[in-house]
Amino acid sequence: MYLATTGRRDAPPRPTGARRRVPGTVLALGAVSLVTDVSSEMVTAVLPLYLVLGLGLSPLQFGLLDGLTTGATALVRLLGGAGADRGGRHKQVAGLGYALSACSRLGLLLAGGATGWIAGALAADRLGKGVRTAPRDALITLHSPPEDLGRAFGVHRAMDTTGALLGPLAAFALLWATADAYDAVFAVSACAGAFGVLLWLLFVPGRNAGPGRLRDSGRPRAPEVPKGPDGPPGARREAPAAAARAGGGLLAVPRSPAYRRIVLAAVLLGAATVGDSFLYLLLQRRLDLDATWFPFLPLGAAAVYLLLAVPAGRLADRFGRRRPLLYGHGALLLAYGLLLAPVPGPAALAGVLGLLGVFYAATDGVLMALTGPFLAEGRQAGGLAVVQTGQALARLGAAVGFGALWTASGPETALVTALPALAAALGCAARLLPSGPPPEGTTT
Repeated sequence: MYLATTGRRDAPPRPTGARRRVPGTVLALGAVSLVTDVSSEMVTAVLPLYLVLGLGLSPLQFGLLDGLTTGATALVRLLGGAGADRGGRHKQVAGLGYALSACSRLGLLLAGGATGWIAGALAADRLGKGVRTAPRDALITLHSPPEDLGRAFGVHRAMDTTGALLGPLAAFALLWATADAYDAVFAVSACAGAFGVLLWLLFVPGRNAGPGRLRDSGRPRAPEVPKGPDGPPGARREAPAAAARAGGGLLAVPRSPAYRRIVLAAVLLGAATVGDSFLYLLLQRRLDLDATWFPFLPLGAAAVYLLLAVPAGRLADRFGRRRPLLYGHGALLLAYGLLLAPVPGPAALAGVLGLLGVFYAATDGVLMALTGPFLAEGRQAGGLAVVQTGQALARLGAAVGFGALWTASGPETALVTALPALAAALGCAARLLPSGPPPEGTTT
């Protein structure tokens, strides 16, 4: 039985004219993500330079190393989601992921130049990220008012992206100040990761808010209803049965037809999404940018994402979460077209980075907010993990296919092929995605 989490009878009335506060738990999760992203992006920004220029690895060796660890991350998300749903252990499972990533920075510091130890440290970082992502997003869902899920995810993603912006800047500042001492970057990154774990332990609640999760949202409490012999009138008697099925395994998650349509739409769109690195390489080729400036290209898209994440989430809550998701992929489609269009280089640079930022602002958290109301009670982390894993594996396949086509026929041919593929996936997703939340008390 899949129960809608929107429009519940026991929810307090929506305030009119009063400014609603973001739940404290969401802010705590955002603070942890901000600090953790500073730590992780410091390493990500300098790692290609360290491995290729510092240790002498070939680009092929670096690509294989990165690809193997990324593929492992996608599959671990399923285990993290399933483990978190068992007994509501979202904080414990996600905390393990944060701790694993923090320890991986220390591993890089102690690895020296040993490639095997570096590979192990990178794998630990990616595994930690895979384990924590779904439980963390489930905590956002559980501790936020259902009608404000888009805004809650937007605030979290904005704080997360702030860390992604600050990390590379801090890393390159450290390299400049220490004359390319990569160990200093790894040491500061390890300290930042440890601080993120400390924030997690101190400020993230140890128990889910459950039915009373609106208590930290700043809203008035619902009035008490006199209880009858079987509880309050209209009480949901399905809840115990849902809780009893919490240990039924991960395969029990995708039973809702609407939920399965969301998963299929996410996979189709992911399979037509060219990796960001390819878009940055296409920009670098077109503008003939010096390699020194290449690491700063992602910061442009991240800045736009940061500015638009919260407004996109609020618009999704107000007008429906399906349309921003589709419009965001439409922005990515325009970015593909802009790379093929005969426009001046500076206009292409600003346009592609801006459209890429719009794409992430309108899709990343919005997809999770769209999925949440269609998940069963006690299945939030596992359900979100399936969506994230399907999308990640589809994008990995798209990156491999695009890279192979680029190698065989050139970048323009690869991009010309990707553009209609994304347009077709967008049309299919428009038909698949549900147009609204599930009705109250219905079986989906």
